[in-house]
Amino acid sequence: MRQESLAGIERRRRWSDAEKRSILAEVGVNGAWVADVARRHDLTRQHIYQWRAEFRRRGESLTEETGFLPVEKTSENCVPSVPAATIPVEIALVNGWRLPGIEGLSPAGLAQLIRLLEGA
Repeated sequence: MRQESLAGIERRRRWSDAEKRSILAEVGVNGAWVADVARRHDLTRQHIYQWRAEFRRRGESLTEETGFLPVEKTSENCVPSVPAATIPVEIALVNGWRLPGIEGLSPAGLAQLIRLLEGA
């Protein structure tokens, strides 16, 4: 029986959740595509898609500072009387797209935005 040993660098790498989030956050910045980010980090595009799905499946956000708020759909005529947002709001969609920097949005404007996104 012949026994061989492989010498060299192990190709399989381990990524921490923080590293994965950091890499995922690069997608879309300055027009960077998934393929661009994957190439930059010597990954396949599938890694990025799998990591997104993994975080989604675990119910975790893609970025550490992101939080999720529950949203309930109400009738179109019913707009809650809540003051306009005083802090920036970022909307993260299931497909990975993000709408950052929405400030001072009125409840009616938010309701209109939600209707628009539901129709897309």
